Amino acid sequence: MTVIERTTKPLVNGERLTLDEFLRRWEEQPDLKLAELIEGVVYLPSPVGSAHAWQDSLVATWVGNYAARTPGCASGGNGTWLMRGSAPQPDVHLRILPEYGGQSREEKGLCVGAPEFAAEIAGSSAPLDLGKKRNLYEAAGVREYIIVLIEEGRVLWLRLEDGLYREIAPGADGILRSQIFPGLWLDAKALLNQEAARLLDVLDLGLRTPEHGEFARKLVEGRRPG
Repeated sequence: MTVIERTTKPLVNGERLTLDEFLRRWEEQPDLKLAELIEGVVYLPSPVGSAHAWQDSLVATWVGNYAARTPGCASGGNGTWLMRGSAPQPDVHLRILPEYGGQSREEKGLCVGAPEFAAEIAGSSAPLDLGKKRNLYEAAGVREYIIVLIEEGRVLWLRLEDGLYREIAPGADGILRSQIFPGLWLDAKALLNQEAARLLDVLDLGLRTPEHGEFARKLVEGRRPG
């Protein structure tokens, strides 16, 4: 009896694929962990440098602490999202769970739709994060999007207003504040300087505001049974 082995063509950076073909070929490459399909084009990331890894860890910690203290919210990192025929992997995301009124859902172990908040650490990926990925997140309805621009040493925070992203400015105290997630406060300088304690201290101030308490109360009260 002759056994015919199926050979899988590996994903290639820059090739054009449909979403179904992208997912099929990726599933047949279990050792491949990071890959994105943006507007029909495959993107395979470059090796992650230490600066990217530090910032990624800090943003994930910041967002994860917020989610842990806010009922109905969940965070994650490098998960695949299916949105508008694309499959991006945000470095960090924060979402409101569907039973609490969130805008995304899960199907077959993948998130579908758009998280309310996404973050990307932009080093060599800056052209993608500021270009096609920004356009995708805008069109899909990611309500707030931050890009940590490593080489420029700044944090760009975008908020969706009337279907378009607008950059938001920090307050007089230098703190950036989310409107979608009350109490999600960011000291961009502390993030860029890798001052984790300061980053979490500022977040704690936001989490102790009446606005965050009211937001958490409304999420709990609006939870759908099931």
